[in-house]
Amino acid sequence: MDIRALIFDVNSTLIDIETDEAMEEAYRTISHFLTYLGIMLHRWEVRDLYMLILKEDLARSTERYPEFDAVEVWRQFIRRSGSSVTRALPEDRLQQLPRFLAELFRGATRKRLTTYPQVLETLDRLKPLYPMAVVTDAQSAYAVPELRAVGLMDYFYPVIVSGDYGYRKPDPRLFGLALTKLAIDSEHAVYVGDQRFRDVFGARQLGMKTVLYFTGPLSAKNPEIEPDYVIHRFGDLPVALEFLRMH
Repeated sequence: MDIRALIFDVNSTLIDIETDEAMEEAYRTISHFLTYLGIMLHRWEVRDLYMLILKEDLARSTERYPEFDAVEVWRQFIRRSGSSVTRALPEDRLQQLPRFLAELFRGATRKRLTTYPQVLETLDRLKPLYPMAVVTDAQSAYAVPELRAVGLMDYFYPVIVSGDYGYRKPDPRLFGLALTKLAIDSEHAVYVGDQRFRDVFGARQLGMKTVLYFTGPLSAKNPEIEPDYVIHRFGDLPVALEFLRMH
């Protein structure tokens, strides 16, 4: 195989992240902040309205694998709950609030954010050899700052984030967008991810070779979603690429 580019999943592949959107304290934080915007809601009212809008957003989608837009969810939240005080805020502040609330909520619900062992060293080794891109199920308001926070942003171009498009993996269009921006054909790209369905199956639909990064016991094999190589340590990725290069 003539490998000309690598494309990566992010969360649970490059980044070890834990979030908990059920955290009561997160909704309390949002509730307290909203009082400064003229919005008086208890924390459970914030939670219920947020979840309702998110579900409505997904239900309206005609996509097979729908994705929500976190910034748009908070924009609708402000429209529905805003008071005359809210509407009297300067226009530039009103425009910035949905993204700020998305970032605030993500920060309040995040419990852990770090890279997996050997990620930085391995990417440093691969960077001179291949262009590298990202295709991830996430929100740009989260994914880009998180990649930057752990020192990974400069390794990748393009960064394709599902929340910007309204659909998520395994939709092949996301993988196709990365290939187009990289200006390579699918048979010359390797996708690295941690999920057999979203990552392996998604990439295989376009004819890409796949590496599954898996830290648990292997599940039963399925020919439709069997990766071309499995690694249990990120540092073994160069070995996987050499195997694919020779076959």
